[in-house]
Amino acid sequence: MNSLQQHNDTNLWQLWREYDDSIAYQQLVENYLGIVDHVVIKMRGNLSSQVTYDELKSHGMIGLLDALKKFDYNRGLQFETYASLRIRGAILDGLRDNDWIPRSIREKAKKIEKAYQELEQKNLRSVSDHEVMEHLNMQHEEFYQCIKETSFLNVLSLDEPIEKEQENTRKNLLADSKAVIDDNLNKEQQKLILAGAINRLPDKEKLVITLYYYEELNLTEIADILGLSTSRISQMHTKAIYRLRGALGRQKKNLF
Repeated sequence: MNSLQQHNDTNLWQLWREYDDSIAYQQLVENYLGIVDHVVIKMRGNLSSQVTYDELKSHGMIGLLDALKKFDYNRGLQFETYASLRIRGAILDGLRDNDWIPRSIREKAKKIEKAYQELEQKNLRSVSDHEVMEHLNMQHEEFYQCIKETSFLNVLSLDEPIEKEQENTRKNLLADSKAVIDDNLNKEQQKLILAGAINRLPDKEKLVITLYYYEELNLTEIADILGLSTSRISQMHTKAIYRLRGALGRQKKNLF
C-alpha cells in the first residue's frame, strides 16, 4: 500500500469509526473485499469438494464486516492481517454451525491422533504407518480411508486461533518458531522443540510441511509441484500433523 492510499484509508477509518459515515464504510468494504477472496481461495484448496466457493465467501464476508466493526485503526496495525484472521474464523464458525463434519469422522481423528501420540512418545521417533495400523488393529485399506476422511479436519483445526481473540493460529506457530508456545519456555527451547519435531518427519512429509507452512502453498499447488494427486498430498499432510502432535507430547497437547 503506497503512502497516498494509506492516508486515504486512514481518513476513511476516521469517518467510519468516529462519525459513523456509511459512505466511508462502503468504501472500506470495497477496498478490502479482495481479502475475502484471497482467504477463500487458500482455504478452498484444502477442503472437501462438498463445500462450495460461494458458501465459503458468504461466511467470509461476515468475518470482514465483523473486522471492520472491531478493528482499532489507531494502534497502527495492518488491517489485512487482522481481517484475514476474522475471515478465517467466520468461515470455520459457519462450517461448524452447518454441522458438515460428522461425529464419526471426529471420533476417528481422535483415535488416530491418540495412537500417533502414544507411539511417538513411547518410541521417541516417527513411527511407520504399519506400526500405527497394528496399534489400532486396522487393515491397510481401513487406515488410509480414515486418513482420507480426517484430512480436511486437520487443515481446519490449524487455521483456528489458539484463543478466541488471539491472532496466533496453530498454523502460524509452525510457520514461526519464535511464536509463543508456552509461557514457561524460552525462545531457544521453542525453536528446538519445533525444529526437532519437524526434522524427525519422513522426508516427503517434511517437504509438504515446509511448502505448506513456510512457502504458504495450498495442497493443490504442492500436488502440482510434486507431481502427485491432491488427495495424496493431503494424506501426507495429515500424517505429518499427527506425528508432530505425538512428537511434541502431552506438554504440548494444546499446541495443535
